[in-house]
Amino acid sequence: MSRNSIKLHTPAGKRWLEKATAEAQAPAAAAPAVRPAPKAGKPAPAGAGEIRIIGGQWRRTRLPVAQRPGLRPTPDRVRETLFNWLGQDLTGWRCLDAFAGTGALGLEAASRGAASVLMNEQDATLVLQLQRLRERLDAQTVRVLRGDGLACLRQVAPATLDLVLLDPPFDLQELFLPALGAAAQAVVPGGYVYLEAPQAWDAAQLAEAGGLELFRHLKAGAVHAHLLRKPQD
Repeated sequence: MSRNSIKLHTPAGKRWLEKATAEAQAPAAAAPAVRPAPKAGKPAPAGAGEIRIIGGQWRRTRLPVAQRPGLRPTPDRVRETLFNWLGQDLTGWRCLDAFAGTGALGLEAASRGAASVLMNEQDATLVLQLQRLRERLDAQTVRVLRGDGLACLRQVAPATLDLVLLDPPFDLQELFLPALGAAAQAVVPGGYVYLEAPQAWDAAQLAEAGGLELFRHLKAGAVHAHLLRKPQD
């Protein structure tokens, strides 16, 4: 029935007017929430499922990030800067990633031509993931070992490595000094040790840790990235 076909002063008209007024004053039904579509083209942030190799033959290869306590992949910006410092081409280098985690650091080295990369990790779940990555990439120069990072460093023959990568769990501060001391013994004169830590290390601390010298330093958020060098004989 249209409004024009009734008279509002009649009983039917009054009932129509009351119904129309009530409908107009009733709250509108809530619209269903619409989740915004994710923006395309952006990789998952570190710690949220995956990261990517920055350079070399496996550039853009995705690496899974398991949800494990204390796992903290080295940020993309830091990895890119580190290998810029090292000159990108690591052909023939002998490397050790002592606290491998996701394997990002060791695989970046292998991707850039390192002759050998030993990736050591204590967590069994992460070791299995590293082994699967090695197989998927057919990374012939990479070897995966399960064990304690400090013990692994101490077992390396003196002056046999060109690069040691150290990214211990930040909550295990007692590891840093002995790990640096063992790494200093393991690298050749003129070789490098990369240290990722929650604070900057000064010259006095580095002298205590085997006489390593600070070559480069970068702060990115809560991460202090140090590239250290063993003095030439």
